[in-house]
Amino acid sequence: MILPWQQRLWRQVVDGEARRAHALLLNGPPGQGKRAFAEAYAARVLCTSPDGEGFACGQCEGCRLRLSGNHPDLLRVVPEAHLPEAEQSGGKTKPSTQILVEQIRELREKLSVTTHQSGARVILVDPAEAMNLNTANALLKLLEEPPPGSLFLLVSSAPRRLLPTIRSRCQQWSFARPDAAQARAWLMDAAGPDADPLLALSGGMPVAAARLAAHQGAALRERFVRDIATVPGADPVMLAGDWDAWLRAKAAVEAGFELPVLIDWMLRWVWDLAATGLGAPARYFPDQDAARARLIAGVAGSQLLDCYNDVVQIHRVASHPLNARLVLEDMLLRYARALRPAQVRTSAGR
Repeated sequence: MILPWQQRLWRQVVDGEARRAHALLLNGPPGQGKRAFAEAYAARVLCTSPDGEGFACGQCEGCRLRLSGNHPDLLRVVPEAHLPEAEQSGGKTKPSTQILVEQIRELREKLSVTTHQSGARVILVDPAEAMNLNTANALLKLLEEPPPGSLFLLVSSAPRRLLPTIRSRCQQWSFARPDAAQARAWLMDAAGPDADPLLALSGGMPVAAARLAAHQGAALRERFVRDIATVPGADPVMLAGDWDAWLRAKAAVEAGFELPVLIDWMLRWVWDLAATGLGAPARYFPDQDAARARLIAGVAGSQLLDCYNDVVQIHRVASHPLNARLVLEDMLLRYARALRPAQVRTSAGR
């Protein structure tokens, strides 16, 4: 089923189905439930008797096959790293976070076979931005000459990373940011008293916040805030070592708390510092006003903006660092340097 804040878009999509293209691009910020929407729409397309609201009936043969995970006309193209562990290859190399060109070649072979009962076929590509150039060009050929009855659903949180030629061949559905009150009400069931801080950390995206709640997000956030608020007083190099060990700990690994996530949180923390320094409200850690005021006392706004830009650059390479410990040291040293009051920096430079 779709989520409460998707009701209006669902109605628009169902009502405009006669004008539907053969390829649809579902785009919008991550963590708002685009994947759930795509799955619900794929279910509708493969269902022979949708209900009055346009949802799959759950009873027909197509629905039974889909619910069992064996529908031959529902084809998912996702990175191996996104598959359940039991479905991964289990080799010595780490599962790929990219959609590989070999997957598109396999897809082309599957599309050469007739559909089940001569019905529709749905190809779900998620996340579409995980394609490299070769993979994207291979998919483009399929979008240019799609097999009859095929519907491509591309899900993307970064549509500008897709080839313009792919975007131009897709009908785009844009997902707006969920209403704050509606998102909070939905999240309370999953996160309880942690709903507000986790929703803020997730940029108001309730699905992302619920995922955090299910993976020790509140405890991870508490430690992050406690640690980062000690710098620059504490030794940033020592903290980098502590964080490196933290990321390799069993609990963090099981929670999916990896270096890119930690650096993303750092980026949000520094964004709040810069916003506060410029007189704007904090967005991601609104409950940390006292800590922020203490940290930025005497710090020039330009220093905070420079620090934010530094973390942005580090964030761009966070998924494939040569050495995680060195990345953390570099980031925290830059952070500590940025938080030195302007007069201290000037004196040190004399």
